[in-house]
Amino acid sequence: MMKALVYQGPGQKVWQDKAKPSLLQPTDAIVRVTKTTLCGTDLAILRGGVATCLPGTTLGHEGVGIIEEVGSAVSSVKPGDAVIISCITSCGRCDYCHRGLYSNCVDGGWLLGNTIDGTQAEYVRIPHADNSLHLIPPGMDDEAALMLSDIIPTGLEVGVMNGEVKFGDTVAILGAGPVGLAALLAAQFYSPAEIIVIDLDDNRLAKAKALGATITINNQDGQAAQKVLDLTHGRGVDVAIEVVGHPATCEVCQNIIGAGGHIADIGIYSKGVELHKEILWTKNITIRLGTVNTTTIPLLLRTVQSGKLDPKQLITHHFSLNDIIHAYDVFSNAAEEQAIKLILVNDVSCVATPKSANGSVQDAMIKQIVAQVLKEMV
Repeated sequence: MMKALVYQGPGQKVWQDKAKPSLLQPTDAIVRVTKTTLCGTDLAILRGGVATCLPGTTLGHEGVGIIEEVGSAVSSVKPGDAVIISCITSCGRCDYCHRGLYSNCVDGGWLLGNTIDGTQAEYVRIPHADNSLHLIPPGMDDEAALMLSDIIPTGLEVGVMNGEVKFGDTVAILGAGPVGLAALLAAQFYSPAEIIVIDLDDNRLAKAKALGATITINNQDGQAAQKVLDLTHGRGVDVAIEVVGHPATCEVCQNIIGAGGHIADIGIYSKGVELHKEILWTKNITIRLGTVNTTTIPLLLRTVQSGKLDPKQLITHHFSLNDIIHAYDVFSNAAEEQAIKLILVNDVSCVATPKSANGSVQDAMIKQIVAQVLKEMV
């Protein structure tokens, strides 16, 4: 048995005992979760906004951990390896995967914490392990690696790359939550001239300024669109990245986008929004939306290793995995708690990120037990 955070229906979640997962396919791996985190999508599930997630499902789609067991067809990872769990499962072989559309994999996509049990547990089963797990390089901070499980690739791929941010652009990011701030970090790879961040929370806007935003706007007065047009002398922005998934922020994007501009939609919408084609059609704009494919994780790993990217700047809170219910309370009141990204630590598993010389899980477990005993003696 193990502990897991189980969705029980809209508004209901329970930290409870659950059967430890086992291998179901030769391509599976079992990962002992060392650290995981919470996502706005988890809150959307709890609001009843994701119909594909059924009661009884373990939540969570982000994590790092240690390989416990692998199926007979798995060749890229082995027991004892430290890995990033991609939020997207992909076989790597179907037509969509060959096109880089991992989120549309015929036997994958967003499965974890949605249609199968996820990462907010002590153990998780990962289908298609060869293409859905990434080795953490020796010496890399596992919390930095955890940020590459979802939000940094999402900000980069769905926001910055879909928005085609380029040198000298004026970029607006609507929403300064975790993914919005991830998009802010990623946008700076392309050296835009201005990055305007819009939100309703002064604390998050201050964080955005610290992370590289050139201008921040609090839209409590509803005048953000006019302020952006004033700042750009009526021209509008080259790229608008919408992160919130709300009709109001979608409206602002349409009002501030300039001729030839790109709107990139990251936000998850639970209902339709109005598209003002009568205004936009003469502007020759591009609108793109979609789900992260996580194809950039290997490149992001290299970028973190080189010191060009520090995703740990997004982390504000740490909790024991056993305190996950409290962590959800904090995350649900992010503005009041000044919370951005929360880390949940599996206390016993995270005494170290062990891997013995021969990769033996048994040796790694012995090291954990010894370290835990020493910790308790102190």
